Amino acid sequence: MIIELADTTASQISQALLRARRSAGSPAMGMVMTMVVVCDEKTFESALADSTKAGREHPSRILLVVRRPGRRAGLDAEVRVGDGAPGETVILWLHGPVADHADGVVLPLLLPDTPVVVWWPGRAPEVAAEDPVGELGNRRITDSGSAAQLINRARHTRPGDSDLAWTRLTAWRALLAAALDQYPAHILSATVAARRGSASALLLAAWLEDRLGVPVRLRTSGGPGITDVRMTTAAGDIAISRENGVLADYTVPGQPLRQVALKRRPITELLAEELRRMDPDQIYETAAAGVVARAARAEAAGPRRSAKAPASKPTARKAPAKKAAAKKAVAKKAPAKKTPAKKAPAKKTAAKRTTRKTTGSRRGS
Repeated sequence: MIIELADTTASQISQALLRARRSAGSPAMGMVMTMVVVCDEKTFESALADSTKAGREHPSRILLVVRRPGRRAGLDAEVRVGDGAPGETVILWLHGPVADHADGVVLPLLLPDTPVVVWWPGRAPEVAAEDPVGELGNRRITDSGSAAQLINRARHTRPGDSDLAWTRLTAWRALLAAALDQYPAHILSATVAARRGSASALLLAAWLEDRLGVPVRLRTSGGPGITDVRMTTAAGDIAISRENGVLADYTVPGQPLRQVALKRRPITELLAEELRRMDPDQIYETAAAGVVARAARAEAAGPRRSAKAPASKPTARKAPAKKAAAKKAVAKKAPAKKTPAKKAPAKKTAAKRTTRKTTGSRRGS
């Protein structure tokens, strides 16, 4: 059942939900949470489809907050009950200044005595816990599209925050832990290869550094996503390599190569996994702190490299000094060559004197 409301209020939306439940023949529906999805016009359709599919595993009231910029202030809504989903869906279109007060619209529509999950499928605030809508949630889920976004959000991580870039690592972390259980060895170093700017790769490197206590190097590959993870031991590498995004080659020293399923999961599966737990993810918080520490080390190494760079410049300036010295030497030697030419007049004067003497002698004679 679908009920459309134009220029409405939160009270009218609540009444429409009650009418829709009664019309469906179930005045009381068992829902386990309220999921608030904050999106825009571009991500609205995909966010609706993903949240609806995730709601089949976790029946909930889904509130889609769609911001529409403009001068006109208003609130339009669409209530969906049934429609193939075991819960309720309310689409809220916030026009103009109302979009800046989304928390006031969402608050009256939250289910009582149930946890609240806030998900930003696209652009998310830098500090999710301090966002007006984010403050309403027990859990806050973002999706960092790049390592730079992840670093900014990791600096402001609060209990209850999570990122789908971390959820994408569940299978990777399980395989790596199983590899060390099967082949317990002292790890000397580790390497993670992924496409440039991968947020998941940065989180995995931080997690491995925390768990193994060894330096982990990031290497750029062609993707998709993470393509290779290697843990170096004295006997060889424990490696998991995935080139096609579906199957991975699993290598352990002294054992034959095996293939394991390691596909790239869609957003619906990632979101459903995050909704299975409402308590804070302490392991993610530790990994996020490791991301911040790696970023701090990289920033500290930057000024050191730039400070060392000018030391090589004086060697390049020696060439002009040699040229100037050569020019001075040439300039000083040139007058020295001209000085012997000035002695010619002296010969002329001597010749004149001899001429005078001869003439004098002739006169005397």
